[in-house]
Amino acid sequence: MSPRVSIDERAVAKAIAMGRIGLGTVFTLTPGLALRAWPGNGSHDHPVSRFLARSTGGRDLAIGIGTLVALGKGAPVRGWLEAGMLADAVDAVAVLTVIRSVPKGRALLVFAAAAGAVVAGRRIVDVVA
Repeated sequence: MSPRVSIDERAVAKAIAMGRIGLGTVFTLTPGLALRAWPGNGSHDHPVSRFLARSTGGRDLAIGIGTLVALGKGAPVRGWLEAGMLADAVDAVAVLTVIRSVPKGRALLVFAAAAGAVVAGRRIVDVVA
């Protein structure tokens, strides 16, 4: 029988928030660069694509910063985690809707990251709340 691994849920919440802030910063400040890793067919320099990347970046910055502030103040974190989980779930479903028409490797990477964040959030949301 293997020993049960203990996790520090607050540290996981902080790591997820920091990841959001990092991604949000890249998508907001350098949308063309960020979009090169996103599934698509080379439209990373199109103004609408850059706008949507910045909007996504702003969303992730807000959720990440909100989570960190709540953690720092000992305030409730559940709503921030749930907002992030919802955003990531929508990202995962959105990738699945276009998976037949975009590069599979990048699409699967984005799907795995989004779905993984939902699973991690679900694992800790009840404990950290």
